Amino acid sequence: MTSPLPGHPHIAYQNNALCIEGQPLTALAQAHGTPLFVYSKASMLEALAAYQRGFTGRKAQICYAMKANSSLGVLQVFAQAGCGFDIVSSGELARVLAAGAVASKVIFSGVGKTRAEMRHALGVGIGCFNVESTAELEVLNEVALSMGLRAPVSIRVNPNVDPKTHPYISTGLKGNKFGIAHEETLATYQRAASLPGLRVVGIDCHIGSQITEETPYLDAMDRVLDLVDAIEATGITLHHIDFGGGLGINYQDDTPPAADALWHQLLAKLDARGYGQRQLMVEPGRSLVGNAGVCVTEVLYLKPGEQKNFAIIDAAMNDLPRPAMYQAFHHIVPLAPRAEATTRMDVVGPVCESGDWIGRDRDLAVQPGDLLAVLSAGAYCMSMASNYNSRGRPAEVLVDGTAAHLIRTRESIADQIRLEKLVA
Repeated sequence: MTSPLPGHPHIAYQNNALCIEGQPLTALAQAHGTPLFVYSKASMLEALAAYQRGFTGRKAQICYAMKANSSLGVLQVFAQAGCGFDIVSSGELARVLAAGAVASKVIFSGVGKTRAEMRHALGVGIGCFNVESTAELEVLNEVALSMGLRAPVSIRVNPNVDPKTHPYISTGLKGNKFGIAHEETLATYQRAASLPGLRVVGIDCHIGSQITEETPYLDAMDRVLDLVDAIEATGITLHHIDFGGGLGINYQDDTPPAADALWHQLLAKLDARGYGQRQLMVEPGRSLVGNAGVCVTEVLYLKPGEQKNFAIIDAAMNDLPRPAMYQAFHHIVPLAPRAEATTRMDVVGPVCESGDWIGRDRDLAVQPGDLLAVLSAGAYCMSMASNYNSRGRPAEVLVDGTAAHLIRTRESIADQIRLEKLVA
């Protein structure tokens, strides 16, 4: 590639060897095997710093959306940096607490919280529930009263704004399952305020993921602030405004706005509407970790064909699900480039599905045994990995300067079958 790689400067070639924070990925693969996920701590903190700069002088809480990457070592980076967390399950709550999170900085989102999950979150002192339906309001009120508590709630509003992203990751249109319809918001807030087991603390909006334009955010903010005006006119005070996450990264010549530049625009709009000093919550995920990670994989076989040439690698759709799920693009580059002519080929995994492809029509000069890096693999890869075909999930390494920490051991077949039993 002639242009800088996604993740530059933390992921870059040095002396014809692909490195992460200056450490050769080949050496890490030799030490830990492949497939192998490797993350740059410096890249994560640099992405976080852009949000922090954008909020200088403001009351803002950055809550990492851990669905993007829920590995404990990654969560620890953000917990130690003072972040809160956005979670969607009791399992995620347990993970962030294990990583050192402060429960009062945790926001519980998601459309299908169970009573057990509500009790768990209330018991540890969760910061806020983002409620997504009137039915959920009633159940949460019931659970909180049974515990002698009042649950802090924010209602997620569906502003019907097109985020201009893949339809599977659009969350703010009328046809999506998320949030309360814009037209029903005021009545829902009035109902929430009337329930004795609830304490209304904010309003929430999330319009989608991998958003690469400013306009959807600006449009959503206008609609949310109109609602804030209407809600507070009824005497209900909203202590915070949560604008969700969704900011995209550069996968393939994408040009999302920088987090600080985007928030300068959004804050100017907030100031103009008189809400500039209101407590703000944001829930970035992909933009903090996406380009901080790579997946290192070995070329097993080259398979020429009449219509297609294939490079078969040891990583698969169960390790890197985004191409199969979203037809997503990831740059694929050699760890040690060869000085020979390239061949156009599809890069595919060993799983028994035609959808098991990682990259289509890539020009590569590779031989069996060569190592490749699938870039932009820090988000929605390992957190969505599975054991399909009884494949163990990969090991993970977090690079911090000259140190390389193994943060997940490669999963064995014994790990996979440990919870299963034969019929006696």
